[in-house]
Amino acid sequence: MMKNLQKLGKALMLPVAVLPIASILMGIGYALCPSAMQGGDIIGTSAQIGFFLIKAGSAIVDNMPLLFAVGVGVGLADDHDGSAAIAALVSWLLITTLLSRSNVETMLPGFIRSEIQGIAFDKIQNAFIGILCGITGALCYNRFKGQRLPDFLAFFSGRRFVAIATAGVSILISIVLLFALPMLFQGLYAFGNVIVTMGPLGAGLYAFFNRLLIPFGLHHALNNVFWFDTVGLGDLVHFWAGDVTGVNGVTWDLGMYMSGFFPCMMFGVPGAALAMYFSAKKEKRKAAASLLLSSSIASFLCGVTEPFEFSFMFAAFPLYVVYALLYGIFTVIVCLTGFRAGFSFSAGLTDLIFSASLPAAKKTWLIIPLGLAAFAVFFVIFYACIRRFDLKTPGREEEEAGAPARETGDSSFAETAEKVIAGLGGAKNIKSLDYCVTRIRAEVNDDALVDEKALRASGAKGVIKPGKNAVQIVFGPQVQFICDEMRKQM
Repeated sequence: MMKNLQKLGKALMLPVAVLPIASILMGIGYALCPSAMQGGDIIGTSAQIGFFLIKAGSAIVDNMPLLFAVGVGVGLADDHDGSAAIAALVSWLLITTLLSRSNVETMLPGFIRSEIQGIAFDKIQNAFIGILCGITGALCYNRFKGQRLPDFLAFFSGRRFVAIATAGVSILISIVLLFALPMLFQGLYAFGNVIVTMGPLGAGLYAFFNRLLIPFGLHHALNNVFWFDTVGLGDLVHFWAGDVTGVNGVTWDLGMYMSGFFPCMMFGVPGAALAMYFSAKKEKRKAAASLLLSSSIASFLCGVTEPFEFSFMFAAFPLYVVYALLYGIFTVIVCLTGFRAGFSFSAGLTDLIFSASLPAAKKTWLIIPLGLAAFAVFFVIFYACIRRFDLKTPGREEEEAGAPARETGDSSFAETAEKVIAGLGGAKNIKSLDYCVTRIRAEVNDDALVDEKALRASGAKGVIKPGKNAVQIVFGPQVQFICDEMRKQM
């Protein structure tokens, strides 16, 4: 189970890698064009450039679930064939179309009995559904890519059959979700109504479950209780409408269900990312640093935390639970200190600046001490948990073995590939070929033909045999180019 989750985590790295730059573009865009967030006309060159950057970034961020579907489909396929991406896309289109609110209401009049059940279908295009579609496409590809049909149907055999099988499976999944999603959303909605009455502790519980439910796409049910006006609360709506506690039906301490996210997203995430960097193996730190730094900037500027969260939530889910718990604890603390800020996009620097001038904002200067505390606590807790329990965060995916050897330069990829092929017993002995972050993964027909000395002489840092016919050759972050060259030569 844990290995499958770690494999899923690796499959998510491709779509996750594109998210930080998109969210950074949005952060810069909002800074140049505050009208896009606050309302009003977009006038002037600076504002127009900002609006352009916002739309460029949001084109990616808003379609993140679709990116997850395609990325997971390819990442989990046995040979990373593009047919798996097509199958995942087919699954996504089927499920999100069949379970859209308008189609559900047309097919089953009266099936949606409450607004919160309707939200379950309004929010069907979420990260969980994207990942589910990717898994469906990949599993169907792995199972049916070699499917043979009778001669009169031979055109649809093999990889062409994968999308057809995926469509059938996705229809069955849609039927299950049709009944399961409304019940889950209704249950979470009822739970949210209970914790509304619990003051700062309730706000902390909300923040905890908000983060915890993100991998499953169910956080929308709670968000509609606390942020929007589905039960007469609407913390976000009233905050940006310029209301204050005690007017227009605001009976709670306005902003208490948003404020706790600011120190966590602006400072806690960078602290946790720094802990991951120092916990990574030295030879993998450069590769890990690029993702961790960009995701930290995205989180600090505009509160986009998905690049950071999806980098470890499946590979080290216990740590993600701790991460969610820290949000809950800090939200309680923030509520008690009186710091109040709001967001319309997410809890980053951009929203903090824009919301600081609103009537409900209070003690926004406290973001400095609260943020520094969050940075320190997240760093210490993450570092201790990662090292104590050997969690597979970026840069710690697997143990590497073997003595260090020379680095492989750009000019020697072809030569290195030729030596690796020879060391594996020749092209005919290589049954399958793949790579991960730092190593080539090969499956051979005859293990006796593998020459470990020749593989090490090629420049490999280590050679590992996890199974009888399985060989892993460790090269470092340049492994993709060596593997690509091997495929060309083979």
